[in-house]
Formats: sequence, C-alpha cells, structure tokens
Amino acid sequence: MALHLIKLSVGPASIADLAAYQTEYAARALREGLPPYPVHVTRTLPKRHREIVGQGSIYWVIKGSLCCRQTIRALEPQTGADGIPRCRIVLDPPLIPVVPRPYRPFQGWRYLPVKDAPADLGAGHDGDVAEMPETLRRELAELGLL
Repeated sequence: MALHLIKLSVGPASIADLAAYQTEYAARALREGLPPYPVHVTRTLPKRHREIVGQGSIYWVIKGSLCCRQTIRALEPQTGADGIPRCRIVLDPPLIPVVPRPYRPFQGWRYLPVKDAPADLGAGHDGDVAEMPETLRRELAELGLL
C-alpha cells in the first residue's frame, strides 16, 4: 500500500519560490555532473520507506498551507560531513498543486495515508480553482471555503 510524506518547506513563500530553488539546485547539480533531480535531506530514513518509494509523494507545507506535492523517486541513506546519518529524498521535478489545506507547523516529516491526501488541482476539480493565484487559494482554504 502506498504512503506519502508531509514536510514543511522552510524559506520559500510560494510554490513558485520552491520551484525556483529546485531549478537552481538542478542547474548546479548538472554543472557538478550529478543527476538533476531535486533532493531534500532530512535527519532520518522513514521506517516505512518501502511503502513510499515509487508510489508516494512528498506533500509540501508552505506558509501554513499544504499546497503541492512531488513524487518521491528514492530515499537514500547518507552520512553528512559531520558523521551524522541522514536521509536524502530524491524527487521528480514537477511540483503538482493540490487542493490547499491549512497545516500547523511541526518538526521533521509526517506520514500521510493515501486516503487522507488532498486531490491534485485540475483532477476533477473546477478549473477556476486551479487558475486562482496561490495566495488566494491559501486564504480561501484557511477560511474553510475550499
């Protein structure tokens, strides 16, 4: 059974900001001869990683709103320069907007069962919602109107 992760995106104020950061990372990786996939490094490898890889996504919380997702390509254990074990989350590049949902801050990551995951925008939802600016979608979700 598939399983997703939820993670706070610290720094970017919008999906566009996150996309720009990841595009910059991909360009740097290419210059260094590395695969151009976006990555995120976290402290621990999820115990349920076999349910995530190849089936799950990482759902990004930006500015208090769960607002987009990316497919997880791989979860790779790695050791940092400081000798501390970490997990490298390798992602597919497209950021897919989802029906926004308010989300409180938390540390680390959380599991998200498939049945609880928000739908992708444009997948059976009114096209008007998908065309709204992200800030408006976020405000409407906070008010419970989306």
